[in-house]
Amino acid sequence: MKQSIVHIALVVRDYDEAIAFYTEKLNFELIEDTYQPEQDKRWVLVAPPGSIGTTILLAKASKPVQEEFIGNQTGGRVFLFLNTDDFWRDYKDMVAQGIEFIREPEEADYGTVAVFKDLYGNLWDLLELKSNQHPNQRTKSVR
Repeated sequence: MKQSIVHIALVVRDYDEAIAFYTEKLNFELIEDTYQPEQDKRWVLVAPPGSIGTTILLAKASKPVQEEFIGNQTGGRVFLFLNTDDFWRDYKDMVAQGIEFIREPEEADYGTVAVFKDLYGNLWDLLELKSNQHPNQRTKSVR
């Protein structure tokens, strides 16, 4: 059996400010922005440049309980991992765009990594994996 994760929902305060952040600050591509009148909401998908896998669904909070999780979807842990083919290029571009890094770049066994915040405070890893690592590499299943 083959399955894959197609979209990951990211709860946002406002569609347009989130689109602007991801497309202008992180250079993501706007894949889709479709109004759904039957639900009075938009279907907004973004993805990193060159990505062919999972997309991020920018999902506007529509209830107070959802609003509570904007910027803290994982309780303060790193939420998403942005892999790049050139860490220092992207790190410098992001710093120039005003992206706040809360952990400076460091070399780890698996590659180069730094932690940054998105516009709402969600934590992301920016990382460049070493050539012997693969983003989907698994040595075994625990089940």
